Amino acid sequence: MLAREIERRLFERLEYIKVTPERVLDIGCGTGLSRIRLRERYPAADVYAVDWAMPALRHNAASRSLVDRARALFAPRRDFLLAGNAGALPFADRSFDVVWSNLALAWAPDPVAWLREWHRVLKVDGLLMFTTYGPDTLRTLRESFAAVDALPHVHPFVDMHDLGDALVACPFADPVVDMEMLTLTYPDVNALLCELRGTGSRNAHRMRRRTLTGRERWTKMIRAYEAGMAGAGRIAAEFEIIYGHAWKAAPRALSDGRQIITFTPREKRASR
Repeated sequence: MLAREIERRLFERLEYIKVTPERVLDIGCGTGLSRIRLRERYPAADVYAVDWAMPALRHNAASRSLVDRARALFAPRRDFLLAGNAGALPFADRSFDVVWSNLALAWAPDPVAWLREWHRVLKVDGLLMFTTYGPDTLRTLRESFAAVDALPHVHPFVDMHDLGDALVACPFADPVVDMEMLTLTYPDVNALLCELRGTGSRNAHRMRRRTLTGRERWTKMIRAYEAGMAGAGRIAAEFEIIYGHAWKAAPRALSDGRQIITFTPREKRASR
């Protein structure tokens, strides 16, 4: 599954970052594999997993191993599952040492607002790590639907450079953003769309078609897509994956805009 492969690659990047968190927040936890891996990496930390989909949270809860369930009987609970909005988190300011999110930002109606919220719940010197989709994701599908009508059928994902600017504006420190293109092949267009539906991906664009696409439009879209077959009777789908991490630095100003000035006392000279 694509999301799991992206998650694995994000964890590889975490290998080069040394942190010892007390509390970790997994935003958009889905069915729970990232929570399990975060628990393995940081066994002493409390891991909070947040998602807005209740079925995903139920699956997440059921994914707890027998060892974890047995440990919970004799030790304080270290994992917490919560239903919540990633743009309005139910946590106090500076609650977490690490905020982790795999692909949740791709579905944000206002990515900058979400990043500001994630910045709010991070402690000073806390780490944000995330992935999201870039604008070239499903480019061929977008172009194939454009042969049918002018309505949006694929979300306009945020460009990598705009995300970097947003991190600075939030304001995160030392942001690092990079991307890679992944190409997957499928036996036909229906197989691609079936997998997208299986991951919960839907066209939620406000300007999307509100009526049925219709057989004629659907057939025309498929023909346009299949005109660029990847070979061996398969179609290709592009996914632009953006990886990012940044830190929360100490604030330079108060909430009312006044600047914070730090004075360092001078050492007293020994008197003769």
